[in-house]
Amino acid sequence: MKAKKLARLALLTAVALIIFIIELQIPNIIPIPGVKLGLANIVTVYAVYKYSAKETAAIVIIRVVLGSIFGGNIAAIMYSMAGALLCLAGMLLIKRIVPMNFIWLSSILGAILHNTGQMIAAVLVMRSFAVISVYPFLIVSGCIAGAFTGLCAQFLIKRGSLEKTD
Repeated sequence: MKAKKLARLALLTAVALIIFIIELQIPNIIPIPGVKLGLANIVTVYAVYKYSAKETAAIVIIRVVLGSIFGGNIAAIMYSMAGALLCLAGMLLIKRIVPMNFIWLSSILGAILHNTGQMIAAVLVMRSFAVISVYPFLIVSGCIAGAFTGLCAQFLIKRGSLEKTD
């Protein structure tokens, strides 16, 4: 991997991590565990469409691990990683179908898969299906947040705002 590309990937990872940490500081106005905008996913959606699957996976995994460490919640890593990897897999598959004008649709699917991955992890860890009671709320909020983050990523991709091409 060229040094310039590695630097760009490191920068995208840092941007995603900073956005994640800033978002942790914003009080949640919806009193349902797990409901948030997920603004760091703007970087993930961007990377899905601009970088390889391997490079995007590296960004996501590093962000989740460092986000859990810097956010002070190591226990959350299993939920975040399950959601992030399922989300990434789904977006990588659907990007082959969804045209560039509808990137926000892949982001909505990613949000749904992220919430699904987190629910599966929660059921396995807690050994209870009771946690699924919040799943419908997470899906609705995830669709809204996914559309927003997807539109932001789509805007950045169309403008070429995050990086210059050589």
